[in-house]
Amino acid sequence: MKNAIFIAGMLLSSFVIRAGDISKYVLDNYLIPVGQSGSVVGRIYPTPSNVRLLSDTSSLFRIDLKEKSICLKKNRALSAGQTSYRYGITLLIDGQQYEFELLKDGFSKNRVVAHRGAWRQKGVLQNSVRSFQNAVELGCQGSELDVWLTADNRVVLSHDPHVYGLEVENITSLQLFQQTINEKDPVPSLQELLIAARAQNSTHPIIEIKDSQKGLERTLQLTDSVVNIVHRMKMQGYVEYISFNYEVLKRIRELDPTARTLYLWEGKKELKDLVNDRISGIDYSYYAYRQDKNLTQKAREAGLLTNVWTVNNAEELQQYYLLGVDYITTDEPELLLKIIDSLK
Repeated sequence: MKNAIFIAGMLLSSFVIRAGDISKYVLDNYLIPVGQSGSVVGRIYPTPSNVRLLSDTSSLFRIDLKEKSICLKKNRALSAGQTSYRYGITLLIDGQQYEFELLKDGFSKNRVVAHRGAWRQKGVLQNSVRSFQNAVELGCQGSELDVWLTADNRVVLSHDPHVYGLEVENITSLQLFQQTINEKDPVPSLQELLIAARAQNSTHPIIEIKDSQKGLERTLQLTDSVVNIVHRMKMQGYVEYISFNYEVLKRIRELDPTARTLYLWEGKKELKDLVNDRISGIDYSYYAYRQDKNLTQKAREAGLLTNVWTVNNAEELQQYYLLGVDYITTDEPELLLKIIDSLK
């Protein structure tokens, strides 16, 4: 089974070569609201001159020609109990065909982000398929993961530049897999993780793009590869992106102007800089929130999302939850979920 998943991931990754493969047109939203017939799902960006619906096997959607948006038909709505959640459509936009995948919005809204997946209580490897699946089983809103580029240009999961004693950037993905296959949690490719993510619609993969030890050019190559993979797999509605490297986030916005991006390095940029560069929000450590008690309010007033990391203390978990931070990243998602339940 592990070999089959790895081969599937390798086949998918072989299609991902250059930034030019990314769709020219994107949507500002891919999630279908539940119980709202006739509602707008997503607007096409950049705004095209002409658009026509070519294929919709579910017969759920229509095109608002004035707003250039995809909408549910006025007499059609998704119910909470509906088991189908992925809907493919094909549009003819300015004379070319584009395929999109829309998702029933079943994603948790509890603000809990499992840091590198849910691993600590389960005894599994961080940044593994199992740690992500554990986060899904818990019902977390997000599961954070870290990615690097191997020597043969494959995107794999690891927080550190070394895993199981292997230097990720200087080894091929096949060598990495062969040397970790006997572990309970072999190092997965990003494709493997996203295959697992597509099997549900409750937890967002939150992808942290790491800084390459080989310099900015290699880091941006990783960035291009990640966005390519997401687009090739039509996973735009699933993922969010974070990075300590501001150039990475700007690059993502160039490739996918509607992607959700959050900046990790507090103190390096003013909030107004993020707004001007269309970065979606801040993802700062709890030290930043301690130093500026009004940071959440300032970010909210600027129209920015807020995330705090990595909070593991029960008192502080409750504090940030009550403060209204949009996301709380923690190694203890079970504890945070228990706290949230106690506050209901």
